[in-house]
Amino acid sequence: MSRPQQTRKPKAKRFRSLSDPHTLSELALRLKEGIYITTLDGDIIDANPAFLEMFGVESLEELKGFRTSDFVRPEVRAREMALLERDGSVRDIEFQVTRRDGEVRTVVDSAFLSVDPKTGDKYCHGILVDITQRKELQTQLLELSIRDPLTGCYNRRYLNTVTRQCEAQPKGEWGCIYLDIDHFKQYNDKNGHAEGDSVLVKMARFLMRHVRAEEAVVRVGGDEFLVVLCDSDQDQTDHVAARLRTAAAMSAPVPFSMGWAGRRNGESFEETMVRADHRLLEVRVDERRPLQKRRKKKPKVS
Repeated sequence: MSRPQQTRKPKAKRFRSLSDPHTLSELALRLKEGIYITTLDGDIIDANPAFLEMFGVESLEELKGFRTSDFVRPEVRAREMALLERDGSVRDIEFQVTRRDGEVRTVVDSAFLSVDPKTGDKYCHGILVDITQRKELQTQLLELSIRDPLTGCYNRRYLNTVTRQCEAQPKGEWGCIYLDIDHFKQYNDKNGHAEGDSVLVKMARFLMRHVRAEEAVVRVGGDEFLVVLCDSDQDQTDHVAARLRTAAAMSAPVPFSMGWAGRRNGESFEETMVRADHRLLEVRVDERRPLQKRRKKKPKVS
C-alpha cells in the first residue's frame, strides 16, 4: 500500500525576498553603508546606524533641528538636489561631511526621488558610502609617486603637474631657479655614496626651509634641484635667488651654483626652465675658468 503523497508547505519568504519587511529592516540595520530619508530641504527623516555613525551621533534624535546643509557645504547639497529633481536620481556624488565633532569624512552618495502619492511631498531616499580611508590611501600613493624617496622633494614626474598649474594661472607669470651642488662627483668619490646621500638630504632641507610652502622644490636628477615659482615675475624670481644666496653663506650644507629665469615673451614653462638651466651652465663655465682669464674678460656692452 503506497503512502499518501505529502504536500510540501511553501517556505516562508522571510530572509529570501526583498519584498519582506523584516528582510528590508535587517538589511538597513546591518549594512555598513548609510541609508537615509530626507526632505528636499534637507530635514533628516530617518537613517540607519551606519548613517548616524558617519555623522558622529548615536541616535536620530540628535539630528533633529539639523539639516544636511549643516554638515555638507550648502552649494554642494543644492547642486545635488537640482540634479535629483531634474533626473529623478543621482549616482556617485562625492563630497565631504563635517561631523558635529569636527571630523571630516569623504562620502559617495547615490539617491532617488520619491513622491508620496497621497500628499505629493517629495523625499530623497539614498545611500552613503564612506570612502575616507580609500581617499587617504589614494593621497598617500599619489605622494609616493611624485616624491623623491631619498630627499622628500618632488620628483621629475611632478613637473607635468606643476607645469599645468603654472600655465593655467590667470596672470601667466612664473620663475625657475636651477641649482646644483659644486663638484658633487668628486665629493661623492672621496667620501662615499652614503655621505653623498646625506648631503643631498641636507641640501633638500635647506632649500625647503628657505622657500615658501607653495614654491615647489624638485629634484630633477643627481645633484640638481629646481625651485618652481608659480605666480612670480622676474623681479620676484631675482628676490628669491638673492634670498637663497644670502642664506647659503650662513647655513648651506655645501657650496652650490644657481641659474634662474622669469617668464618672458609668452614663452612656455619648459622654455623658461631651459633658460634657467642654460644660465646655470654659464655660471659653471665662468666659475671654472681660470681666475686670470676671468679678470681679463671684457664686460658686455649693451
